[in-house]
Formats: sequence, C-alpha cells, structure tokens
Amino acid sequence: MRHMLTTAAASALCGYLGAAGAEAMDFDPIPASAYAEATTDKTILDAVPWLIPDGYTQRIVSDETDLNIYQLNDRPAFIVTNETGPLAGRYLYRTHETYPGKDAHRDGRTGGALSVVDMETGATRLLATRADWEVLDGLAWTPWGSLLFAEETDEPQYPDPDYPDAKRGLVYELKLNKDDPTVAQSVTALPALGAVRHEAVEFDHKGNVYLSSSNRDSYIYKFVPKKRGNLSKGKLYALRVKNGGQTGSAKWVPLNMNQARIDAHEAARAANATPYCNPEDIELIGQKLYVAVKCEPRIDGVDGPGVILSVTLGNKPKATYFVEVGKNVPAQNAATGITGFFRPETLAEGPDGKLWITEDTQPSDIWVADTHTEADGLSSGVKLFASLKDAEAVGTGIYFGADAGTLYVNVHDSATGNDKTMAITGQHSH
Repeated sequence: MRHMLTTAAASALCGYLGAAGAEAMDFDPIPASAYAEATTDKTILDAVPWLIPDGYTQRIVSDETDLNIYQLNDRPAFIVTNETGPLAGRYLYRTHETYPGKDAHRDGRTGGALSVVDMETGATRLLATRADWEVLDGLAWTPWGSLLFAEETDEPQYPDPDYPDAKRGLVYELKLNKDDPTVAQSVTALPALGAVRHEAVEFDHKGNVYLSSSNRDSYIYKFVPKKRGNLSKGKLYALRVKNGGQTGSAKWVPLNMNQARIDAHEAARAANATPYCNPEDIELIGQKLYVAVKCEPRIDGVDGPGVILSVTLGNKPKATYFVEVGKNVPAQNAATGITGFFRPETLAEGPDGKLWITEDTQPSDIWVADTHTEADGLSSGVKLFASLKDAEAVGTGIYFGADAGTLYVNVHDSATGNDKTMAITGQHSH
C-alpha cells in the first residue's frame, strides 16, 4: 500500500516480497464472523480482540496506555509506516478522527491530531495537532516522502485561518524533519485538492492524487498537479460514468477550480459527476483504482449493503463492481448471526497483490479479495480473514508496511474506551 520504492529498488525486491508476502499471509479462512465471541470484557479486548486464522498471532502496537491523546476514545483512523531508507518500517504514523471543542488533549489543547510510534522502542508521541483541524482521516505517503492527510468534515466549525472561505474539509501536506522522523517540520494546506468531506487519499506513479468523499451522495476525484511534486497548483477532476449509471464506461470531468477550492462537492455536482453512496477508502493496485462504497447498490432509494468498485485507469476508464453481495460474497444478517459482507470501509494492497477490506459494522470483519477477475469484472475469490470480538468497535486503517507478513489495523471506538493499533502476524513473517 502506497509504496515509495524507486523503480530500480522495486524491480529488485518485487520477486522477493511477492513470494515472501504470499507465503506469509497465506491462510485458511475463519468459518464465521465473531458473533459468538462478541464481548465488552477488557481482559479479552486488550489482548486478543480479533478472531484470526490458526497460525496467526496478534499484539498491540500502541494503545491509550502508551499515549492517551484525548479524554475520550483516541479514534485512530488511518495508518502508514515509513517505507524507505535504513529505518524503513521503524515508525508508524496515524491520524486521529476527533473533534475540536469536544475531544480535548490531556494537556488541554483541542483539535485533530497525528501521532507517531517508534516500533523499536515503543515510544509514542503526538506528531502534530492544530485547533482548527477537524476529524483527521485519510493518510498517505507522497512519492517524495511527505505525509498527506485530510479532514472529514462538512461546514467546518473551526475554519483554516488561511482559507476561511472553504466550506468543507481540506487536505494538508506534512513534511518531517530530515534528521528526526518523529518531528514535524512544516504543514501546508492544499485547497487545490478540493474542499470536501475527505475520506481517503492515494497516489499513482505519475504523482497524481485520487481522493474520495464520504457524503451519502458523493464523488470520486482525481488531482493532476501542474508540476510533479508540487500539489499547490493543478487541475481537479471527478469521475462521471456514461449513461447515468454506477458502472460502465467513464471519464474524468474537469471541475471549476475557483469553486472546487471552496466546495468541490458542489463543483462535482455542477459538472454532472456520478454520485455514489458513501465512497470510503481507495487503493490503487496496478492500473485499477479500488473504492469501498459503503451503501451501494441503492435500489429505489434504499441503501445497499456496500460494494467494492473498480475503476480501470488509462485513456478509457471503466467502472465495474469488483465485490458485490449475492455475486461473489454472501449477505450479512446480523439479527440471525449470519456471516456476510456489509459496509466496506478501509482498503489495503496485500503483499500478495490482493485487496484487503475492513467493514464498518459489528462484528467488523476483514475480507481478502483476489484481484484476478471473472469476465464480468468481479473478483474470482473473496475470503474471510478475521473478525473483531469488540461488541462496539470497528476495524479501520488497514495497512501493510515493510514487513510483508504483518498486517496493521486500528480498533476504533472500543467498548473498553481503549482504542488501539494492532499487528496481526503470519506464521512465516520475516
């Protein structure tokens, strides 16, 4: 997920990581979601909150006993680790989905935050916070080594002082101190990437940025910078599927940039882009952009269970359903304890090239979809990897870093009040 390897290094390591990763994360699916194991017992949830396949282990990387940023739940959202250089994999970075004026830091400050964990020493610290940051969510490495993160908010109550006219959340770029990656050197707002209720950010190898917005009728965006490596200027586009459908041939339609900097949601609507019901995380694997869409397909205005949308990039974009209930995954029925796919939220590319998916529901499951497809574009196989025992929490911010055999995932809104970041390790991990 969000690799920063140079072309030469990627070529040299591709075969090793592919083989090692495939072996490390090979598993026999668990038989069902954790309905029978659902609990609020702190003893269990602070040690083994996930139901996982035989041969796998789980451990806490960081929880609120290490760094209790907020009076209430810390709500870790997304995760990345540093992926290049001699210290690759040592530091883990998180955004925290919290609200200014509601969630106060222990030192009395308020506002959204990023944290950093030194996974060698266990030291966890606040990386950056600001009183006007609201509900920090998406997080990604830029190809040039900075962190991009975004606000998931409409009608900001605490507007950015430099861009007070923005009617929705903004994207920010954080540069780390070159001598100490646990210290933030600078943070810059990027209104050219659009003011929306941001959910996720992702890069392609050209330095273009893909973004999602999590309103019920919202859009999928693409930003093309005027100059690679400089995100302050460029053109923002939104996806439009032809013939008014949710799937089929598509194109990226340009938005009015003066409007997009203030309200990209309205700019996309004005450009007749295709609205989806709660687009969540996005992940680029090869030439396909995968989008977790939480409540499609809607039929006669009634929410669906959620799908994974696949958008083929290139000169002729095409949108198809890649994971769809009733086609290649079963339907969930929580009332009767039936396991199924429901409300997909965060995504990651696994070391084996497969798509890993978390759900925003209870029990919150982790599914793995083969990126090989049938003729209709659907994944050729979707398996259940894990399920959360926490009766109130969801898994989010799923991520693979330098260790191909370790999956990182947050436990968000825990019933115990102790939100945490977990590592789930395969039996052949290196």
